[in-house]
Amino acid sequence: MSQPWDADPDAALTRRLGKPPTELGTTGGRDGCPDIWELDNGDIAVIGRDLTAAYRTGLPYDVTVGEGERLVVIPRATLLSAKADLPDA
Repeated sequence: MSQPWDADPDAALTRRLGKPPTELGTTGGRDGCPDIWELDNGDIAVIGRDLTAAYRTGLPYDVTVGEGERLVVIPRATLLSAKADLPDA
């Protein structure tokens, strides 16, 4: 069975959504930068801490992290700063 959606590894980062991590104070430099980007195909890339292993056993019954997927965590400020860049529908 094919998946209804799959990530395109050839899609390019085109536009940051929200403020840069340096402006939000969520990074100590270039490394470890939580961020949200729109790709040229309209998909969204999220850069955060991989906490898949920490959350895997406590996920709600209807949540799964599939093979090849990771659960990433970003600061609340990162997502809130992106709100103005996201369409309502």
